[in-house]
Amino acid sequence: MLRTIRIKDLGLVRGERRLFSGLNLEIQAGQAVALTGRNGAGKTSLLRAVAGLLRSAEGTILFEGEAGEMEAEAARAEGLHMVGHHDGLKSTRSAWEELLFQTLWTGGSEASARAAASKLDLDRLLDLEVRRLSAGQRRRVALARLLASPRSLWLLDEPMAPLDAGHREGFGALMAQHLAGGGMILAAVHDPLPVPCQVVEIGAQDMQG
Repeated sequence: MLRTIRIKDLGLVRGERRLFSGLNLEIQAGQAVALTGRNGAGKTSLLRAVAGLLRSAEGTILFEGEAGEMEAEAARAEGLHMVGHHDGLKSTRSAWEELLFQTLWTGGSEASARAAASKLDLDRLLDLEVRRLSAGQRRRVALARLLASPRSLWLLDEPMAPLDAGHREGFGALMAQHLAGGGMILAAVHDPLPVPCQVVEIGAQDMQG
């Protein structure tokens, strides 16, 4: 089980532009970190780098489990979920088909997908095509994977943005449960996270410590 993420002297570049350098950050089991900063500062890029979707210009990202350091490929394959700003759902599938596909792909089961759908108030929407869902409903389908195939680290890009007040409160409770069970959250946000967290501003200046 993934227990710690250590980011050391990290620098990211996009195109010809350096986003930031010298980022040091440690996330341990039970902790949440909210990434803030202006648009284009590198918040999403940092999530992608932790997920292994973007190569860093310098520095390291280390993963540790209960037995010590883990191979990055294994840690990423088995220990994290990423839900991006764009939900990545296929519009022609039903909500259930899409949730079940993603759940099975990431190691969950049909039963766990059904349970996750209920927790996110999706039961009455499962037969609808994704293209008929509102932005908030699509986001809840995407978030259901976090519960259906549990993994230690949640990488979230503006997770609350499309949700209404009631579903923000509900997902906030699920985030708190995840942390209480030893999970970790790294989230790019404009609005505050509804759980206690460390706030890290990205891109304001080179980062030390």
